[in-house]
Amino acid sequence: MRNGTPATFSILNSPFSIILSPVPTYCAFLGHQPSTGLAELIAVVPGFRIVSQPEPTIVIFSSEEKISGDVLRYLGGVYALAEGFEGDLSVSDGPQCLLQCSAKIRGKITFGLRTSGIPPTGVKEMYRRYKDTLKRAGRPARYVGNERKPAATVLLHDAGMLSGKHGLELTIVALPGEETWIGRTIAAQDVDSYTKRDIGKPVRDTTVGLLPPKLAQVMLNLGLWLLQSTKPSPQISSSSKLNAKSSKLTVLDPFCGTGVIPLECLARTWNVLASDVSLKAVNGCTKNIEWFRKEWKIPKKDADSTVWKQDATQPFALKKLPDLIVTETTLGPSLTRAPSLGPAERLRKQMEKLEESFLTNAAATLPGVPIVCCWPFWRLAGGNLVRLTGLWEKLPKLGYRAVMPAIPKSKEATDFSLLYRRNDQFVGREIVMLRPVKR
Repeated sequence: MRNGTPATFSILNSPFSIILSPVPTYCAFLGHQPSTGLAELIAVVPGFRIVSQPEPTIVIFSSEEKISGDVLRYLGGVYALAEGFEGDLSVSDGPQCLLQCSAKIRGKITFGLRTSGIPPTGVKEMYRRYKDTLKRAGRPARYVGNERKPAATVLLHDAGMLSGKHGLELTIVALPGEETWIGRTIAAQDVDSYTKRDIGKPVRDTTVGLLPPKLAQVMLNLGLWLLQSTKPSPQISSSSKLNAKSSKLTVLDPFCGTGVIPLECLARTWNVLASDVSLKAVNGCTKNIEWFRKEWKIPKKDADSTVWKQDATQPFALKKLPDLIVTETTLGPSLTRAPSLGPAERLRKQMEKLEESFLTNAAATLPGVPIVCCWPFWRLAGGNLVRLTGLWEKLPKLGYRAVMPAIPKSKEATDFSLLYRRNDQFVGREIVMLRPVKR
């Protein structure tokens, strides 16, 4: 866009123009549950504003503060993040941007393109032009990814393309109205790290639903938003939400299992209180915490942890209340096929009784503490969902009100919750944020 007039360029005779913004813009590539990732971004990004969402899994947004690539270590719903280039640019300037950004790279340059809305033939032509530009400048280069799909995120880490040491990846997104956004990928999920703390930890109980570490991260970030909206505090400034370690919180997980949520708390150097009715779970959580401290080098002086056996429906007797409760209560029995309505209704009533008992206890013995939790829901053979509708109706009497960041409507969310489920699962997780209210 030059002097207020859209600048045009051509890729294989296809006209586009560049979209610019007076504030920094970023492009986030969301996971398989885009509504969850979007809610997480709204929760942690100061002054978050959607600029464009050309696809459900791609959102371009602005932020009041500059975002570092390190933030992605604590975002579970975003797998890649790009920062928009400043200035009056069009995609025809892309090869020159690549050349300038790689000026300090020694030796062979590795580059890639992460695109959306551009036909494969156009992407193939872009790879050719970008490499020819580097070649004419006397810079040997190779590219990763192809016109069908971009490079895997693990390759971006291994090839030094995020740090800029050996190369870089450009992100180019075609938008409605013949506009285009262009930037540089600054962060991508560390798949190896997630794998290590998911299936590499000493104790895993596969007899129960295993909470993914990414979802635990999302829940903690939603907890930051919930805590700030419930109890505004200088302890959680807008910048501290982008820097997970700058907030020193104490989180209680009263259904800790083998410790997925406690481990993600420790990764942020947050203090952990963890309990479970099962002694087996308590022992497993304790062992996993010990392992995690050694592997991630987190001494107790940086983040405390206490694990004990307790029924979450029985009174808590803590000397000091936690800042936040983040937990996955229970999903009930695992299912290998879609249930019919009768069995699903029986499971619903059983789970509602447990959840009601827990919330009654929490309101009485953990007063004023906000809660982020997962409730189960079931997908029937015909595709309909069975949710804990009876529990929702009782929330005001129990002393809680459900709240949620404002996101566009989708099939993955209700007005006050997020629905998290893979296509092959018959039991899903309903993520609920509960603000304490006076009864």
